[in-house]
Amino acid sequence: MATPTTARAKDPTRQLTMYTTTWCGFCRRLKSQLARDGIELVEVDIERDPAAADFVMSVNGGNQTVPTVTIGDEVVLTNPSAKEVKRRLAELASGS
Repeated sequence: MATPTTARAKDPTRQLTMYTTTWCGFCRRLKSQLARDGIELVEVDIERDPAAADFVMSVNGGNQTVPTVTIGDEVVLTNPSAKEVKRRLAELASGS
């Protein structure tokens, strides 16, 4: 099973970043589902990174909702399913 990485993706426009907490069951499930498909991500714990917590709040109406996923600089998904993440990655890969 693939594991989260802190390394940057080769293609920053497709860099998948997941903002999480250690206790979030939805985060653990999404990470494991993406890992099963070999999808690499950068994991950021918002309880250890105040700037990350501020970012998550800025895109979620002031709430620290996790998982919050970003793909590159343009796509932000709040509590997405693995299917939604894979669909958005596929759209970016095809240039849609």
